[in-house]
Order: sequence, then structure tokens, then C-alpha cells
Amino acid sequence: MARFKSGQKPPQKVVNKEQKKDKKRKDRKIHPNTGGLYYSFLTVVLLLCLIQVTISAVLNISKIVSYNAKIKQITNTRDAAKALNEQLTDNINNFSNVAGLEAIARNNLKMSSEDEVMVIINTPKEQEKEPKSKWFWQDKNK
Repeated sequence: MARFKSGQKPPQKVVNKEQKKDKKRKDRKIHPNTGGLYYSFLTVVLLLCLIQVTISAVLNISKIVSYNAKIKQITNTRDAAKALNEQLTDNINNFSNVAGLEAIARNNLKMSSEDEVMVIINTPKEQEKEPKSKWFWQDKNK
């Protein structure tokens, strides 16, 4: 080795430019798996998003089916209410007439007009049978 005089700096090393590039490349490759880890993380996030979208789609379809069933039920109820309404309006129209009121009085209330005589014919009903006692000495009047 050569000796230098005091106060003199040693000569700098001669470094090839290619060696500097290789050194920078080596410095960059400190964490070689970071790219794979990054892509793995993105894959997991995208899978979670896909699962969320699938669950939301299934829930929305089930809501659509249940709402359609409710719509059909409400439509049937509405139609039945309309039919009942029509029947009631017909009854109101019929009973507002004098002839309709006379028919109700005659049939349901057993009434007659001034010139009529009401004759009611009852059909015989089965008479209630009294249970017979097991013992002949028991009195039936008790």
C-alpha cells in the first residue's frame, strides 16, 4: 500500500457505473415478496366484495318474492272488499224501496200489512228425549 503524505486524501476508488446500477438493484430487492403480498391482499379484498354483492343480490331477490306475495294477497283482499261493497250497495238500493221493506217485514219480522192475515206453519221439531233412569224406583219428577 502506498503511503500518503499528511494532509493528502487517498485517491477515490474507481467504480464502474454498472456496479453502481447493480448495487441500486440489490437495494431495491430488500423486500422481494411485497408484490405478492400486495396482490394477495387485493385478492382477499375483492373476494370479500364479491361475497357481499352475492349476499345482497340473494336478499334483494327474496324481498322481491315476498313483496310480490304481499301484493297478490292485498289485491285479493281489495277485490273481495269491492265485491262486498257492491253487494251492500245493492242491498241498500233494494231495501230503500217499499216492496223490499215489506219483504223484510214479512219474512224476518213476521209482520203483515193491514189487509193481510199472517199464517205461520211450524214444522215439528224432534222433541228432546229425557234420559231414562237406570233404576225403576227413581222418580222422574225430580
